[in-house]
Amino acid sequence: MEYIEVKSSEVPMCLLLEADPSEASILSYLSDSWCFVALDNGKVLAVCAVKPLIGSLAEIYNVSVNPEFQGKGIGSELLAFVLSQLPGKGINRVELGTGTFGYQLTYYHRFGFRVDSVLKDYFLLKYPDPIFENGIQHQDMLRLYMLL
Repeated sequence: MEYIEVKSSEVPMCLLLEADPSEASILSYLSDSWCFVALDNGKVLAVCAVKPLIGSLAEIYNVSVNPEFQGKGIGSELLAFVLSQLPGKGINRVELGTGTFGYQLTYYHRFGFRVDSVLKDYFLLKYPDPIFENGIQHQDMLRLYMLL
């Protein structure tokens, strides 16, 4: 497995849609993001898109793994690689938004992310179609951060 940074144009949209069901949302951040991928024999298995914001702050907008390869640690290894690369780009604080329940929350907490705030009704207001996980509709966004 190889973990590298690539141009945003090299990231498959179908993979990004695994983590964010809105192509319009993805297009709003993708071209301005640093994109990192996990490659296996030239095939992109996972992607992480990070957008630099202001000063030494960046936001992780998307972490996704091809469904065939989920649960094998590829996403975790990719995220660890990304977090190791960001200080070299002048980043010392990274933020992200996720649902208020589900495996993603535990996943990010294991990396050391902490709760910053809650955006009430975010998924209800920002997405035209409801987003469900395990039969529960996402409503609020939990904002997390990590100091690098």
